[in-house]
Amino acid sequence: MTQSGKSNHAFTRDTSDYAARTERLVPGLYDVYRMAGVLLAECVSPSGRVLVLGAGGGLELNAFLEMQPGWHFDGIDPSAEMLNQARVTLGDHSQRVSFTQGYIDDAPDGPFDGATCLLTLHFLPQDERLHTLQQIARRLRSGAPLVVMHHSVPEGADRDMWLRRNAAMMISHGMPRQQAAQSVETFNTRLPILAPQQDQALLAAAGFTDIQLFYAAFTFKGWVGYRS
Repeated sequence: MTQSGKSNHAFTRDTSDYAARTERLVPGLYDVYRMAGVLLAECVSPSGRVLVLGAGGGLELNAFLEMQPGWHFDGIDPSAEMLNQARVTLGDHSQRVSFTQGYIDDAPDGPFDGATCLLTLHFLPQDERLHTLQQIARRLRSGAPLVVMHHSVPEGADRDMWLRRNAAMMISHGMPRQQAAQSVETFNTRLPILAPQQDQALLAAAGFTDIQLFYAAFTFKGWVGYRS
């Protein structure tokens, strides 16, 4: 992360049809949100406060709000347009969300009872990713859970195999073959995807323990860890 806490990565999200596109490309997307809610609820009290990093669009916030009517959320995202989409998605429920446009260094200090960072960390190079995880940890109470999910692919020949499988899944959802094939090149050149072992090591280095895999679907992996 830069000193200002703002990533310099060039890969940006197209906000025009984010919800529909993400649902097509991430296997079991809404079940991931439900699983994240279940994992948080094991530790977060009925009146808890949860940090949601990468909250633009409001998809996970909407699921969490429906599951936990007593929780309050702090949603952080660098895109004003995505945050506006989140407000529209949430409707009246947005009253239980405090939105901040920015990055992790712009987030409130907390302390929070839990946190999520879904479909976000794969945009960040390794050093920025570690900084982000450390800053999430700094804002959590001891023992609080962090749930993450993003692209995480082994190195070597297996990497290309899994990326091709991911492209095949995109084709099965109606994406043109040429566009799906281009996604493999995009992932290889523009997304700093790490191997699962590296992702787990960064979580541990940032101060999380009892790190457990809860979700795996082609190139996507999800973990839960707890603030030491």
